[in-house]
Amino acid sequence: MKLGEYQKLKVIKQVEFGVYLAEQMEDETLVLLPAKQVPEGTAVGDSIEVFLYKDSKDRLIATTNKPKLVLGGLAVLRVAEVGKIGAFLDWGLEKDLFLPYKEMTARVQPEDEVLVTLYIDKSRRLCASMKHIYDLLSTDSPYHKGDVVNGRVYEFSDNFGTFVAVDDRYSAMLPAFEDCSLLKIGDVIEARVTKVKPDGKLDITMREAAYLQIDEDAQKVMEVIEEYAGVLPFTDKASPEVIKRETGLSKNAFKRAVGRLYKERRIEITEKAIRKIK
Repeated sequence: MKLGEYQKLKVIKQVEFGVYLAEQMEDETLVLLPAKQVPEGTAVGDSIEVFLYKDSKDRLIATTNKPKLVLGGLAVLRVAEVGKIGAFLDWGLEKDLFLPYKEMTARVQPEDEVLVTLYIDKSRRLCASMKHIYDLLSTDSPYHKGDVVNGRVYEFSDNFGTFVAVDDRYSAMLPAFEDCSLLKIGDVIEARVTKVKPDGKLDITMREAAYLQIDEDAQKVMEVIEEYAGVLPFTDKASPEVIKRETGLSKNAFKRAVGRLYKERRIEITEKAIRKIK
């Protein structure tokens, strides 16, 4: 019998509180389908499609209800409760699905919605995981460069960027230089596709196209200059790390914004600083 999957099993025996199922009539390993879920008119020998999981007493049990997640799949589930050793997720069955702390990429709170997969732990129990999502996402999205998409944040990486599941199913990433400091795991964002890679994965951005974003960036640079009392102690020749840390912009975006401010004669640029023109 396949824990965590749909399968067709035969009715071996009928009892007052349900029916017992097995793969074959002669099998000795049986699983109970509770009476309230037995289809009307069911008889011994009939086949019923069920999902197998474990009840609150850790006993294998069948259900005709449809859980929101199956073994190896992906689904967005709501956090119903947070306990001492993990969280419990609503997945459409009577028993909530356990999400261990060790399988979280970030701590969750009740009512959060998180993208998870289903696996069998060492104790042969079904559990949820927020990890390993990357390998399960599809790379055959219908999107092209310039398309606007919606995606859910599922992981942060200092080296690569912010990983996003577009439509909760397609693999995408925000670049490391993009400011994602206000985002958290589970957030749904609107973004624009900047590139479809040869392997089908998407590069996306929350920023507008450069010609639309430049006014906002220019205003942001002016605000930073004001914070430095009108004299920014570096120019667009500074390292990308310094520019990112101080302004939240990539070096290219910073250079475009400084260029706009210079043309508007709102700043002057010296060898080592950018000064506001009063």
